[in-house]
Amino acid sequence: MISNQILQKTIDDLSEIIKTDYAVMDPDGEVLATTFEGADGFAENVRTFIGEGANDKTDEGIRMYRIMDEGQPEFVVIVSGADETADMAGRIAALQVEELMIAYKERFDKDNFVKNLLLDNLLLVDIYNRAKKLHLEIEERRVVLIIETNTTRKDGDELDRVRNVIGGTGKDFVTAVDEGSIIVVKDVGMFDEDKVYPAIEKTAQAIVDAFSDKNDAVRVSYGTIVPELREVSRSYKEAMMALDVGKIFFAEHHVIAYSVLGIGRLIYQLPIPLCKMFIKEIFEKQAPDEFDEETLVTINKFFENSLNVSETSRQLYIHRNTLVYRLDKIQKSTGLDLRVFEDAITFKIALMVVEYMKYMEI
Repeated sequence: MISNQILQKTIDDLSEIIKTDYAVMDPDGEVLATTFEGADGFAENVRTFIGEGANDKTDEGIRMYRIMDEGQPEFVVIVSGADETADMAGRIAALQVEELMIAYKERFDKDNFVKNLLLDNLLLVDIYNRAKKLHLEIEERRVVLIIETNTTRKDGDELDRVRNVIGGTGKDFVTAVDEGSIIVVKDVGMFDEDKVYPAIEKTAQAIVDAFSDKNDAVRVSYGTIVPELREVSRSYKEAMMALDVGKIFFAEHHVIAYSVLGIGRLIYQLPIPLCKMFIKEIFEKQAPDEFDEETLVTINKFFENSLNVSETSRQLYIHRNTLVYRLDKIQKSTGLDLRVFEDAITFKIALMVVEYMKYMEI
């Protein structure tokens, strides 16, 4: 549970302060961390000490202290020396290791709880009971963010980067449900109602910036705010959908919110056979993805300018009559006049359906 690196840093710091050498070993006598050479030579002493069941012991110029976890020996702390000063230094080290073990165990328990909560693996009564034991607020506003990086394995460095961005309030959780992403369950109870979503957006962008060395491969999505702990899984599912839909319809965005998916959210849930039928029925002569680049640019710019002919021609640096000619050409090939609102809506949806079909075929 506690890494050897953490144990090593702990005894290194203590050794620097107290000017005493330490070692931490497991009950089988394997050295986990040490500040002096030859610690492995005390393996037999440790095994004998564990077998005797004592809490501490002086043996061959060292003192040993047993650290228990739920009735089972977990660590043995060794301190060089056998006098009272060494005993005091050893008890301080043993207490420090024990506190570390408790803290990491509590984090592990919360981490497991949050993972099962996100995946809907808990009954409602279990959520309330375990939340109470873990001292988690039930009625608190939270939102789930998903960070997708270009690495398949989420190491401690990546998790720590995210923790550094969101801060150390103690109410936020950072975990990895699978190998493809990092999950943040963020407490937003401290934000005013009108400022909460801008704050979430700012946090998401800060996470993207923290991974700037990942060659722009980091994407962050987030769901809607939920008022209770039991609804966190809903925000998680929304963030998952935002991540997928964002890749199709908002590919240029590194941050995408569930609330802005719009009609893309509906298209994403359509079966592919239905999409093919729609495209075939609407576009008998020429499908939207068969247009040349110039025509597609014209169409997209026309939609961006809310079907305004004058503004579109100005931005495309073409004469108004040239734009009208292009629109007439599109009407002849598709039967849809983009200057008519209903036809424009149909065409826009068709373009999105085609993008969705291309994504699903990858």
